[in-house]
Amino acid sequence: MGGLGIAKGARGNLCRLAVLFGWIAVACAGAWAQDHDQSSQQTPEQEGNPQTQQPKDEKKDEGTNPAQAAAEVTKKVGEVALDKARDWERGFLTGVYVQKGRTMVPLTLKQRRDIYLQQTLTSPGAYLKRMFAAGIDQARGAPSEWGGGLGGYSKRFASREGQFISANSLAALGNAKLKYEPRYDRCRCSGFWPRTRHAIMRNFLTYNQSERELRPQWALYGGAFGGGLISTAWKPHPRNAFAEGGRAMLGQAGYGALLNFFIEFSGEINRKLGSKR
Repeated sequence: MGGLGIAKGARGNLCRLAVLFGWIAVACAGAWAQDHDQSSQQTPEQEGNPQTQQPKDEKKDEGTNPAQAAAEVTKKVGEVALDKARDWERGFLTGVYVQKGRTMVPLTLKQRRDIYLQQTLTSPGAYLKRMFAAGIDQARGAPSEWGGGLGGYSKRFASREGQFISANSLAALGNAKLKYEPRYDRCRCSGFWPRTRHAIMRNFLTYNQSERELRPQWALYGGAFGGGLISTAWKPHPRNAFAEGGRAMLGQAGYGALLNFFIEFSGEINRKLGSKR
């Protein structure tokens, strides 16, 4: 009977967890949706040379071999797919960031909402990161009450995902209120140590509305602390809520600096992997 009670309690916690996640994500997206975007969005810079139109009277080479043409198309498709697979820095794993040399302008509410959704819910990378973190928790056996196997991993993944959504939602709302920059910008400097210093520093400092003056990452670490507090709602008791919040802030300090480092040197990593870009 004791085991049955524990199982029912775990199912109840997971149900409450799902409801809480949904409420946070919907409330955060709804808060932005109610505000009408009155600012014009910045048009991204076009890359490459404009394509020249072919003359209308140009005739196709009638002697082209269909099989050879199909092979060339297949080869090009494969090369493009391989480049995209290597191009993980474009946001698949690392999230949204500002390329080196780009001029940063204040974000509109709509742009903030889109960045929040991409970093939290709509990008595969967000889920892959939680899967990885849950795998570490599984290897450590933490919390021990959740056991092992697929069932234990599912609970740890749900816990990580819930804490991540809570932290990201609070951080996004805080940055929108303070008008702080939520994106990482790649360093305009050169050299390994200056770029590394920039990556670490930007995990603790961000730009205000001017996009030039640096301010402490209040919203980022406040969101991490809040996510740790909220996670005690479904984690096995007893739990010290403030200790969980503190551990979440330490995790953000380490993980955020590491993520910024990978974003900063993603071009070099791609070239090591064989990308032509």
